This record gives sequence, C-alpha cells and structure tokens, in this order.
Amino acid sequence: MLEKIRESAQGPWAMIIIGLIVLSFVFAGVGSYLTGSTQTAVAVVNGEEISAQTLERAYQNERARIENQFGEGVSALFADPSYLQDFREGVLERLIGEKLVEQKAVDLGLRVSDAQIRETIRTMPEFQVGGQFNNQRFQAIIQQAGFQPNTFRDYMRAQMTRDQFGRSIIGSEFTLTNEVQTTNELQSQVRDIRLVTFDANDFMSDVNVSDEEITNFYQSNLENYDTQERVALNFVELKVDDLVAETVVAEEELTEFYTLNQRNYMTEEERRVSHILIEFGEDETAAEQQANDVLARVNAGEDFAELAKAESADTFSAENGGDLDFFGRDFMDPAFEAAAFELANVGDTSEVVRSEFGFHVIKLTDIKPEVVTSFDEVKEQILETVQRDKAMELFFSKQQTMAELAFEVPDTLEDVAGDIGASVQSTELFTQTNAPASVNYPQVLAVAFSAELIEEAVNSDVIEISDDHVIVVRVDKHEPQRTKALDEVQQDITDQLKGEKAQQAALSYADELLVKLQDGQDVSAELAERSLEWQVTEKLGRFDSSVGNNVVEQAFSLGLDAGDNVTTVAKTDGNVALIELLRVETTESTEQDQLDALKQRLASQISQSNYESFVAALRADAEVVITVQ
Repeated sequence: MLEKIRESAQGPWAMIIIGLIVLSFVFAGVGSYLTGSTQTAVAVVNGEEISAQTLERAYQNERARIENQFGEGVSALFADPSYLQDFREGVLERLIGEKLVEQKAVDLGLRVSDAQIRETIRTMPEFQVGGQFNNQRFQAIIQQAGFQPNTFRDYMRAQMTRDQFGRSIIGSEFTLTNEVQTTNELQSQVRDIRLVTFDANDFMSDVNVSDEEITNFYQSNLENYDTQERVALNFVELKVDDLVAETVVAEEELTEFYTLNQRNYMTEEERRVSHILIEFGEDETAAEQQANDVLARVNAGEDFAELAKAESADTFSAENGGDLDFFGRDFMDPAFEAAAFELANVGDTSEVVRSEFGFHVIKLTDIKPEVVTSFDEVKEQILETVQRDKAMELFFSKQQTMAELAFEVPDTLEDVAGDIGASVQSTELFTQTNAPASVNYPQVLAVAFSAELIEEAVNSDVIEISDDHVIVVRVDKHEPQRTKALDEVQQDITDQLKGEKAQQAALSYADELLVKLQDGQDVSAELAERSLEWQVTEKLGRFDSSVGNNVVEQAFSLGLDAGDNVTTVAKTDGNVALIELLRVETTESTEQDQLDALKQRLASQISQSNYESFVAALRADAEVVITVQ
C-alpha cells in the first residue's frame, strides 16, 4: 500500500496539485511565517517604542528584587498565571511612566553631559574593585547585561535625564515650620480617658434568632461556605546532597582529576595595557592615518599617557592615560587581545591594530605571570568536587529508575522507593494555599491538583524541583471543592447572628447611658447594677493599641467640650465600650533631629504624591498604544 501511495505522489497530477499549493502560499503571504514578525514593541508612547527586550529585562530585575527580598515563598505567586500577568502589566505601566517623564524632560531641554555620565559610572560601586573604578569589571558587567559601552552610555543618559527631571519635581516640595510643629504635636499628643466595657455575652439571653434569619443569612453568604479543594499526597524524593555520603573516592581519582583539570587550578597570565583609540568615523582611511601619526609620535618619544588623554576616543580610559587595567584571555576584541599578548616586554608598543571599535595603538604596562596551585592545596576542594560528581551520576541513574518504575507501576510508590533506597512519605490534607513545606513547590502543586492524578489515581512523572532535587507524587486522598450544606454551618451562623444581635443590644444600652452623660447626668448607679465601673487610662498615645485600635481612634476624635467628650464604640472583639475624654496633653518640645526627620518625611510624602499625580497627568494627555495582552 505504501508503495502505491509513493508512486501516486510522483504522478503528473500530484505535481500539479503541489504546484498550486505552493502558489497559494506565496500569494497568501507565507513569507511572514518564514521570516517571523518584526514587531518587537510592547507599547508605543507618543510614537516612541518600548521594546519587548526592555520589558523582559525590567520584569526579570523586578522579579529578582522581590524574590531576594521575600525569599522562595513568592515563587508560588509567580506560578499563578493571573498574578504573573498582573505583575508584568505593573512593570509595563512603570516603563510607560518612565518614558513619559523622559519625553517631558527632553521637551524641556534637560540634558546630561558626557562628563556627568563618566563621573557617575566611575562612582558606581558595581564597577569598583577596592573602592576604585575597574575598567575590566565595567566591561564584563555591561556585556553580561547585553550592553556595549556606547549603548550603556545612552541608557545612562536617558535614566539620568529622567532622574534629573524627577528630582526637580520632588526636590521642589517643602514643609513650613508650623506645619511640622502642628503635625508633631498631633502625633505626640496623649490623652487621658475613662471607659467602661459592656460584655455582649451579658445581653445574649435577650437575643433570639429565627430559622428564617438563619436561612436568609446562609443564602446571602453562600460564597463564605465554599470549601477549597484539598489533597493528601504520598511522595518519594531524591536529592544529590543525600547521596554524597554513599560515594567512595580513591586517591588515584583525586590526582587524575587534578591532572585533567589543571587549568582550573592556575591563574592564567594577565596583561595590563594602555591604548589610544581612533574611531572609524566617516572616513576610515583618514582614521587609520591618524592612528599611524599617533604611533609615530609615540615612537618619537612623546608621553603615551598624555597622547591618550588628548587623542583617544575611549574617554573612560583616556582619563587614566589609556589604562585598561589587567585582563586575561578571551575578554577583549580578538585582534586587540592578540596584539596585546604578542608584546614581549613591558614598555613595548604595538603597531596600529584594527578592531571592531576602531584603530588602536597599544602599550604593554605590566604582566601577571601564570601561577599554578599545588595538588595539596586543593586536595579537599577536589575531594568535594569528585564526591559531588559521583553523587550526581548516581542521582541521574536513580532518577531514571524512578521515572521508569513510576510509569510501569502507576498504582503505588513502594516499588519506586524500594529500588532507590528511599521511603514513601505522606502529607495531611491541604489546599493549594497552605501546602506543607515538604511539597510546597509550584511544580508539585500544579501536578498534585491535576485531573490526571486525581481522577486516574496514578503516579506523577518525575518532577524536577532543582538540578539536584526531584520528586514523584501521587494523590492519596482527595476532597473536591464544594459548598457546605446549611446543616453543617447552621450552628456557626446561629452563633454569629446571636453575637451580632447581642453586640447591638449592648450598643443600644450604652447609647442610652451616652445620652444621660451628654445631659450631665451621673451613670454610676446604672453601671453598679451591672457590676461595672469606669477604668481610667492615662497618657493614651495615638498609636497605642492596648485598649483596642477602634477605641483609640474614637478617643482621638473627641473634643473636651461637655457633650462632645463622650461616645460609644462597637469593639472588634464583639463587645461595646463607652468612652469619656478627660484631658488632652500636648508635648511642648521635641528633639530637633526628630523634628528634622519629620519635616523630611512630610516633604517626601507630598513630593511622592505630586510626582505620581504629574505622571498620571502626562499619561492622560499621551497617546499610548499597548501591543501585548
């Protein structure tokens, strides 16, 4: 049959059909599928694009910052597609705001000079070694981030221009002395109060809840009685760290490893050079001639450092006489590096060298020779390396066994555990939001609650937690999401409704006493009937929570005038308080450094609010097109 199909496909009619298909693709634009889309902008702000690369870099940086700050606990959040989408949209909105500010700064004629950029880069701690700018470190870091020196300068120019404009807005705000003094007095003010608390339970006997009220409450709050899906897992895990102790390493293996990897235990030769760069410009021939003229002046005895300062287009190194500090192999431009390592003696100068950046004249200023570390010095380090390498080999072997047995015997993990010398571990029932630490990994949770493991009751595939940690799981118990029946929650609803009614009854009673106090009457007798008495709290601070936050809030809303100095409040614990303000004390003086800190904090708050309002105004007037969803 296959032979007949092959023969038919080679017939004339088949060739005609293929030709028509090819033509249809040509006219339908198949080229776009082959070449791919050239659209890389994720947003266009007043005609200027924000590239997908810029968004991805900002997203990765912000995510790394959050993960460093809050640890691995936030990884589960990033595993949630909805959260991840919101996070990326937030990063994009920030980039749009930055672009709008940058555009406004350019419109206003704000500029950052080359000298400012150079000085900023030289003082950035990321590019320093021992407190001094290190050109080698600078080159390595910016290349790792995807920049060349010129593109990094452009990036810094845009950022510094934007920051300059932002500081002009934020720095223009100030607070008056009397504003600071007033705020300080309000914040440091203390009050004497007396209060009496009415226990809602004392009013519970007067409260009744009908079946109709319970049913209506249940129907109105069904979402509160939805249970989350829960699973309990059995699992087998494998870690490289647990296998290291099983490895045995002979002395011969250590010496063999040292011999095969001797380059790892030597410091390669490094060279320090100074250079003078002549960029190609519009006339490459003229640039080469200029480089030859410079070389002639060097050979004639002129000071190389002074020539570099005057002639070199590499402004960063030119300030230091063209010095590029030490570097090793495979770091510089290949032609530049080859010429630098061909120089025989310190003080020698190369011929004119052409690189992708222009023409160079290179002078060798120092050499760090190759240094080899002895076997005895690194023996312990090699032992750890070889042990871990062997553990990794064993890890991969056992991982393969886990994968095979988990698939071949899908209804149990006992075979998996027995073959690799591990044990089957278990968890209690848990939801996706409160998983125990042993299985609290996004990769595991995504599988644990999958239909395949729950409905088919099979083992999972091997789940890679990290390069040296894997796990296989299976669902032991499963409770689906459901809405609890009224019978299950009736008592809880009854207690809640009775508590609310009791608190309301207590509040009504307290309000009756409040009216009497406002009329100037004494309520001691009423309080005594309930075996209650006033409790005095002196020097209550605005941020004191000892009597309850809502009590403090109400106490600081009262005035001292008769009738205005009393109030009632429903407390968060379900009880009720009757509050009377007795005295207000204002702090007369504060340490000057505290006042200065408060002044700065108030100005910062106002500035930040104004800056956000300014960006919002720019956004409202801008033409912004977001091209990603």
